[in-house]
Amino acid sequence: MTDIKGEAVETLEEMRKSIDNIDNAIVAMFAERFKVTNRVGYYKAENGLKSKDPKRESEQYERIHDLAEQYGLDPEFALSYLKAVIARVVKNHEDIGKTL
Repeated sequence: MTDIKGEAVETLEEMRKSIDNIDNAIVAMFAERFKVTNRVGYYKAENGLKSKDPKRESEQYERIHDLAEQYGLDPEFALSYLKAVIARVVKNHEDIGKTL
């Protein structure tokens, strides 16, 4: 499809396909992230470390805030994502600790 000037215009279907591809990549990256954080959970459990690491969390919040600004994403939205991820990671670490 082209506009009045003859330039290519994306269709709604094409844009939605792009969104679906991005969502697929996000889910794949989440899965990979949790594989790594689960390894961290086993390490912590095996070495008697606490599930929560407030210093690391603080550093991550600052880093994600800065990244969001760099990419033009609302930092509050990015921080809300990170908060949910950290909550799940801590729960996973606690669960792992109970199994060892």
